[in-house]
Amino acid sequence: MAPAGARPYPGFCACKNVEGEKAAGDSRGQRPLRCPRVAIGLGICILLLNAIGLNAQEKIWEGTGCRDRKVTLTEYWPEGEAWAGVVVCPGGSYHWLDMETEGTQVGEWLAGEGIAAFVLQYRVAGKFEFAAKYRTFVRGNRYPDMIADLQRALQLVRERYNGPVGAMGFSAGGHLAMLSAELSGSSFLAQYGIEPEVTLRPDFVASIYPVVTLNNPLVHKRSRLGLLGEWTVLKQEMRDSLSLERHVKADTPPVFLLSCRDDKVVDYRNSVLLDSALTASGVPHLYTQYATGGHGFGADTAKQNEETSQWQAAFIEWLKTVLQDN
Repeated sequence: MAPAGARPYPGFCACKNVEGEKAAGDSRGQRPLRCPRVAIGLGICILLLNAIGLNAQEKIWEGTGCRDRKVTLTEYWPEGEAWAGVVVCPGGSYHWLDMETEGTQVGEWLAGEGIAAFVLQYRVAGKFEFAAKYRTFVRGNRYPDMIADLQRALQLVRERYNGPVGAMGFSAGGHLAMLSAELSGSSFLAQYGIEPEVTLRPDFVASIYPVVTLNNPLVHKRSRLGLLGEWTVLKQEMRDSLSLERHVKADTPPVFLLSCRDDKVVDYRNSVLLDSALTASGVPHLYTQYATGGHGFGADTAKQNEETSQWQAAFIEWLKTVLQDN
């Protein structure tokens, strides 16, 4: 296991994967390097990526029982030793992903604060599905694909970074991040023949203007449809099972929660529901509610106002306190 702040090697290198036989006794299927030339080449690749400001990206399902090759994890490492790690889940109604405002810019900001960030491009329904509703006839991407992607990302990060690891998400991604905490006792990786040797429970969660409930009247209908699909969305049992406010337990990890009262996309009362559930279960958390700020500002200063420009510093302060207490 890599020490805190170390760059994963070779798993997160953007070079072509090295083929080889499975290492003896290695249940994770990591492959040994064939020769010193390969090791040197990979090392040079990492140095070049750092020098030109690119971030290594990995297709997280390669070499597994999952055939999806579009799910990626992009790393953002601080200059010095990382004091925490965060898997970042951009939002987009479970139909698309805002990879810039809620992905790249978040990763860069966290790295600048000394945190190792890993931006996850997880499976979503897709923009074409939003227009054509083709999942009426074929499966497409839907639950539990998204939570499986996040669990796989948490597994890979924990195997390569020896420090506290949390999940941060925005909007629908905030629902996914919180869902990973509530469903951490169930492995969605077994269907792909993966048996993790590390915990899939995040050490903390940051849920920013999140989708929380899948039930009326506060549900964000587009996110519910994107997550469940055209037929499953009709099943009340599934709506209840994935409504976050219904499944908070006393052992839920600490939560940083944020919303704005003027949010016209996801009703801010979603966050109020989650705050109430966390309070009732005695889960350590911080809920910040801004009067203005709307939705979708992420880490983009151009989209933030005087209030929402404060959330990033507040999160860093909160996280340091949480990790110190634990």
